Amino acid sequence: MTDFSGLIEGYRRFKTTGWQQQRQRWGQLAEGQDPKLMVIACSDSRVDPTIIFDTSPGEIFMVRNVANMVPPFETNPGHHGVSAALEFAVTQLEVPEILVLGHQSCGGCAAALTQRFENKRPGEGGFISDWMSLLDEAREKVVAEHGTGPEAVRALELEAVRVSIANLRTFPCVPVREKAGRLRIHGAYFGIAEGVLHVLDEASGNFHPA
Repeated sequence: MTDFSGLIEGYRRFKTTGWQQQRQRWGQLAEGQDPKLMVIACSDSRVDPTIIFDTSPGEIFMVRNVANMVPPFETNPGHHGVSAALEFAVTQLEVPEILVLGHQSCGGCAAALTQRFENKRPGEGGFISDWMSLLDEAREKVVAEHGTGPEAVRALELEAVRVSIANLRTFPCVPVREKAGRLRIHGAYFGIAEGVLHVLDEASGNFHPA
């Protein structure tokens, strides 16, 4: 298990190996970034996109949060972290592709399905409940079709990807770039146990192994 002291040891290994081996690359990155892909993924410690996709530093502009959710476009005052990152990636970095990555055994989706934090105060689960309310409509659909068992959990995990993609398209900067052919949106789902990546076919709405 890695604790903070383990992180420092890891940094020292990285500094003498990975950083040293890619010293020119790090020098280029110090001047700026030009990622070709934004990934919106879950905060879950088991699902690291840089490992899953075997990428190098500077290749992915990434946002991670509970259940890889994108909220719908809103103009009310507040601290809109995901929206700010999306806006920066699309309008400033001009990334040509965005991937929403869901995963197996997602705790956020399980909480949405069971509503275990409903009516909890902030600091006791209330923040989680408010965030996962983004899946309320999807939850009703899943429960009606699958109940609340393991099959329903997976179904809601897949729905979370679809909901986030739909919410992405409520941001005015997204559809205009899609229409112009300057932006493509993808969805995928990573099965932790088998290591299989399932890619969303938006035409059919189904996920297929990559």
